[in-house]
This record gives sequence, structure tokens and C-alpha cells, in this order.
Amino acid sequence: MIRWLMNRVLARFEREWNYDASYVRDMIAADPSAVLAFAKLSGLGRYRRDVPLAVYHAVAIAGTMAEDCGPCTQLTVDRAEREGVAPALLRAIVAKDIGAMPQEVALGLGFADLTLRHAPEADAVREEIVRRWGRRALISLTFALVAARLFPTAKYALGHGRACRRLTIAGQITPVVGAASRAA
Repeated sequence: MIRWLMNRVLARFEREWNYDASYVRDMIAADPSAVLAFAKLSGLGRYRRDVPLAVYHAVAIAGTMAEDCGPCTQLTVDRAEREGVAPALLRAIVAKDIGAMPQEVALGLGFADLTLRHAPEADAVREEIVRRWGRRALISLTFALVAARLFPTAKYALGHGRACRRLTIAGQITPVVGAASRAA
């Protein structure tokens, strides 16, 4: 019964987001309690306090792109677009076109990139985030980065990773920065 219910909820999610979640279906078939444990971890991505929406999504997109340049990134972009992040800004984030985004979004993207590289320069960016928006904003961005990497990492580890592709933002195809090097 629990497997049936989980598969039904998953099918609705797949239809709503045009996303193949067969890796979760495999987990359901093997052990539904594994899916429940995995779902608890995904709660990190729902914590968003005191940080501008576009900054939060820029960090989530950067985190996802660090692990995936295909369906998981598309899902992250689609969610940001549905929550109101402008398509032009999403294109700038995906292209890492700092000049085409507001300074605060560039700050968030810099935080994500420096953190992912374990760069010492991240300290100054973290301080600026706390100065502008407070400690809860820093925690929000940290959780966004961690949660964004969770799903694509699990997907690839379970053998369901997909090749890089172009993203669609507001109906327009957008190339992914670095996709060619990852697809090789």
C-alpha cells in the first residue's frame, strides 16, 4: 500500500514538472523507508529566511549545476521561474553573466561558486551576506546549496544520471555554461 501511494505521489510530481524521477521509483521498489529518509534530507531546501528570492534561487541553481547540467538543473530553473524569478535573470544565472544581474544576485552566485571551490575568498562573501541579510540568510543559502546537490548526486550514484543538455527558460533554449566539458 505504501509503495502504491508513493508511486502515485511521484507520478503527479513527474507530470507537474515534466521530470523523470525513475531513480526514486527504484528506491521505492527496493525500500520505501529509504525514500522517507531521503525526503527528510530534502527539507533543507525548504528553509528560506531573510534572503531575496532571486539570490536564493541563484545559489540553488549554481549548486545543482555543480552536479548536473541536465534534468535536475532544468527542474531547479523551472521552480525558480514558477516562483517569480524573471527569465532574463535566470538566463544570466545559468550563463554566469555577472554583468546582466543585480549586485545582490551576483553576490549569491559568488558565494555558491567560492563555497563549491572551498576558496578562502568565500569568507568575505559570507561576511557580506550576514551584513546585508543576517545569519538566517546565510543558513538559508547554505541549505539551498547543500539541498541542490542532494538530488543530482543521488540520481547519478543510483545510475540514472543523464547527459548535459540545453535548458529551456520561458520557452527559449539556453545553453549551459560548461556543459560541453561535462558531456565529453
